[in-house]
Amino acid sequence: MSGNLPIVIYPPDESGGRRVRVDGEILGMAHSLRDVTEFLRRAGMDDITEEDVILSGIIDWRGGGPNLWPAPW
Repeated sequence: MSGNLPIVIYPPDESGGRRVRVDGEILGMAHSLRDVTEFLRRAGMDDITEEDVILSGIIDWRGGGPNLWPAPW
């Protein structure tokens, strides 16, 4: 996985969506690990996978980690 940008996933809102921020910019509202992965790809992390999102230590998960969504496998 490339890049060392600060990545923050915010606590779920009332709909269950979580804001995704990379390098100070809000990229969107994620409702799944697939959404987070796609936002990070668009931010330049072309080789990131859903497993990377779950296992990497570079994401600041606020209000609960990736386990709030079911794992893709």
